[in-house]
Amino acid sequence: MKIFLVEDDPLFTELMKDHLSKNTMFEVRIFNSGDACMEHLFENPDVIILDYHLDNINQSSDNGLAVLDKIKKASPLVHVVMLSSQQHYGVAAQTIAKGAEQYVMKDENTFKNIDLILKDFSKAT
Repeated sequence: MKIFLVEDDPLFTELMKDHLSKNTMFEVRIFNSGDACMEHLFENPDVIILDYHLDNINQSSDNGLAVLDKIKKASPLVHVVMLSSQQHYGVAAQTIAKGAEQYVMKDENTFKNIDLILKDFSKAT
């Protein structure tokens, strides 16, 4: 399973990459901006794990919602999991309405929740 991780927080990115890379069935690619992800969308990832706040570090970057729109227009069948520290139901609902299949909170259960989602996606493939 080819997984794109689109995240601008270097520490979280490394932790998630290390975690996902433990599964030999996963090929993990890292992108620190939506633009970088879009430039490689031709590689046909199975899953994109997308940070909601991609514009935290670089204010001029697109946020995750804008990137989600671009991904779904270019590759509507790719699975997108939105990651965020936002605990607002409205944010989660907005991402699902725009095409994300799952919304995962960044908390102590993030890795476990991502694992469960990826397991479900791999069954469907």
